[in-house]
Amino acid sequence: MEALKVWSLTASPLRQLLRLSSSSTAIYGRRSHHSSLMLRCASAASSSSSNAATAETPKPAGRNRRAASSSNSTSDREAIRSIRLKKVEELRGQGVEPYAYKWEKSHSANQLQEIYKHLANGEELNDESDRVSIAGRVVARRAFGKLAFLTLRDDSGTIQLYCEKERLSDDQFEQLKAFIDIGDILGASGSMKRTEKGELSICVSSFSILTKSLLPLPDKYHGLTDIDKRYRQRYVDMIANPEVADVFRKRAKIVSEIRKTVESSGYLEVETPVLQGAAGGAEARPFVTYHNSLGRDLYLRIATELHLKRMLVFEVVVEPKLVQPTFVLDYPIEISPLAKPHRGNAGLTERFELFICGREMANAFSELTDPVDQRRRLEEQVRQHNANRAAAAAAETPEGKAKKDDDDDDESYEVTLDEDFLTALEYGMPPASGMGLGIDRLVMLLTNSASIRDVIAFPVLKVQQ
Repeated sequence: MEALKVWSLTASPLRQLLRLSSSSTAIYGRRSHHSSLMLRCASAASSSSSNAATAETPKPAGRNRRAASSSNSTSDREAIRSIRLKKVEELRGQGVEPYAYKWEKSHSANQLQEIYKHLANGEELNDESDRVSIAGRVVARRAFGKLAFLTLRDDSGTIQLYCEKERLSDDQFEQLKAFIDIGDILGASGSMKRTEKGELSICVSSFSILTKSLLPLPDKYHGLTDIDKRYRQRYVDMIANPEVADVFRKRAKIVSEIRKTVESSGYLEVETPVLQGAAGGAEARPFVTYHNSLGRDLYLRIATELHLKRMLVFEVVVEPKLVQPTFVLDYPIEISPLAKPHRGNAGLTERFELFICGREMANAFSELTDPVDQRRRLEEQVRQHNANRAAAAAAETPEGKAKKDDDDDDESYEVTLDEDFLTALEYGMPPASGMGLGIDRLVMLLTNSASIRDVIAFPVLKVQQ
């Protein structure tokens, strides 16, 4: 029988591709630092949009205007955040939820630019078939009396929103002027028009605030230029520098094409262990960590070669056996810190889990996008953990300590808030939902395997005595 052909996507995919032309049945790279990443990029805002003004930013007078104009100074950021938090409260007071659950869109900005490129200056389409719906981040805004222009950016490009007071109902025009800021994520519907100046626009008949941004975007003239900050806050980097998001789109496409090429040649992709019992990778300095429950040191992988070679003696057998699934719905907020509140039942979240044969297979929920609510929930988790930790320390005795050392529920470790994650939410996250699928457990089900170790090629085990 021919040996199983395997491969692992590493940091050097081109080297792996070149090996396809050889007679070897295994494909590998010398240095592997991480597995593949499939990324769906979020909206990226242009830092060079048309002139944008916002009433929330104080305008210094005189010769010091340029030096004091940056909206990203600490004092300005906090002042703007405070103003926007008040807007969130006012919107909710008016019965408007500033962190929406969903929005149905008909087109992307780039699709509209292509479909209606034939429109002449001053031409407007009023047919029902030409009514469109779009969603994106506001990257520029201008208001003149009863007329306002917003530039909306999604992950494909930009489109202008043409907002007239007479076209909007229920005082939406006043709401737009009072509550919409640069950085907010909007959904808008209306008809298509090209202005007298040649700008393709959506004549807005209705709009909805999908996410209220609490923090200002980087200064539009200077952008986000600090290299270290760009790497640490990539979410801001992709908003301020659209070309960055394009790089990640290309990277995802490259990874996809490599996979197709390798799989079409008869290779099977193998997930080699990230942590392994022995340091590999020749002279490379290993990263060492400690596995508490196994009571042993583990090393971060460097090269996948050795594990891929081991795979050359295995044989794949799949015997699917499906059974009736069970969905558990609407979990309490206390055990669902990242899920949106339930729209119909206070104290619950919009979440479900899928169980098959008593095993959890999938976990899914509407993603929480309200940064204030998210911070409150995480702070409560930290508080509870620290309280349990303090209680355990106070009750500790010499006899109890020996037992505690072997206890998997040891709470001696420290828990802190992920401030960078919370900062990312304050820039505004679009309505989203997510699902995590347990691949290992799914394979166990389909192969009728009794242990998870049966479906992992190289499980981590305790050291033999």
